[in-house]
Amino acid sequence: MTAVPLAAPPTPTTPASGLARQLLRDSGYVLFGLPLALVGFVLAVTGVSLTAGLLVTTLGLPVLAGTLYAARLLADLERFRLPAVLRQPRVRPTYLAPVRGAGYWRRLLTPIRDPQSWLDLLHAFIKLLVTLPTFVVLVAWWALAIAGTLYLSYDWALPRGPGNQDLSQLLGMGDGADARIGLNTAIGLFCLLSLPLVARGCARLQAGLARLLLTGVAEMRHRISTLEEQKRAAASAEASALRRLERDIHDGPQQRLVRLAMDLSRARQQLAADPEAARQTLDEAVTQTRETLDELRALSRGIAPPILVDRGLPSALAALAARALVPTELQVEDDLGTPAGRLDPAVETTAYFVVAEALTNVAKHSAATTCRVLVTRRVGRLDITVWDDGVGGAHLAKGHGLTGVADRVLATGGTLDVTSPVGGPTVVHAELPR
Repeated sequence: MTAVPLAAPPTPTTPASGLARQLLRDSGYVLFGLPLALVGFVLAVTGVSLTAGLLVTTLGLPVLAGTLYAARLLADLERFRLPAVLRQPRVRPTYLAPVRGAGYWRRLLTPIRDPQSWLDLLHAFIKLLVTLPTFVVLVAWWALAIAGTLYLSYDWALPRGPGNQDLSQLLGMGDGADARIGLNTAIGLFCLLSLPLVARGCARLQAGLARLLLTGVAEMRHRISTLEEQKRAAASAEASALRRLERDIHDGPQQRLVRLAMDLSRARQQLAADPEAARQTLDEAVTQTRETLDELRALSRGIAPPILVDRGLPSALAALAARALVPTELQVEDDLGTPAGRLDPAVETTAYFVVAEALTNVAKHSAATTCRVLVTRRVGRLDITVWDDGVGGAHLAKGHGLTGVADRVLATGGTLDVTSPVGGPTVVHAELPR
């Protein structure tokens, strides 16, 4: 059987190497921030000064627009540097764009009407106030760490006059070489050990200002749009589930109940004239009652599977795999069924229906001979992969069963991807937050 292609495991890193890489990233961010801050400050001061001087003429507005565009370019460069420090995805605001066919002056005024452009300019103005002190602190800390830890190797080469006093003498530690070397080495080791923390603090201070002014509004808008999309997806998934339930009840139990009522009415009429016929009619009514109960139980499993609530996700998926019409191999982490490993009920229910709908599609449309379901726990998410060797052609188009599952996944904040080229194989991959 062809295995599901999985991503290669990440290369293991030691805490020391990770700390060293983060130190270099933070230090590079702070050190390169100063020249960018100087360029931005000069640009902002020059642009605003020229604008103020030329505002009485028609040249003031073009200069201001050009200054805002230049500040935007520097802001984009700063946004490009932020993920290395904040460890968050890169976010870029959506700037106002001139409408198609707009005239010269309307296009010129577009950046002036954009609030984010003014925030970019404000960042260019005040970035230097934060960058300069953090730059000085970090450079001084690096210098003390390097000079102090290596002091033993060059102490002999330092010139000393008859009236000079070392720091060890001023602190009352003596005037010998041992006291001098011990004190300077101790200072160097302290700065070296605390250097990652100092570099992290300086970098976060600079990045915090940049995030506040350059991506804060964009992040808020993105969060609002994401919540609105999740709300829409939840409403769509609920409406789709209700329509399916209504259709299933109408086509199944409701028809059987109508026939049951007709059989009971006929049995009542036959009871006095033909008891034997009435008995047969009642037997048919009992059969109809049992079949109706079976269908209602099946429908209730589609709403909230009892095995999922009682025994957890692994047992519920095992039951799905056992009932599947296509031979299905199931791999689920066992701890997902333990009380300590149980996920949020909404995530478990969504994961169950992702697999259930995928297996239903495999049975109905794929003409597959084998299927594989893999459920793994990742950092901050639950990965679900359903693979089959069928003819392919599955997609998330409106009107297909996977569309409702995609809405349900989106409502929980997850993602659903379907890869199904013509000829197969088909891979349905879902990521759910946990």
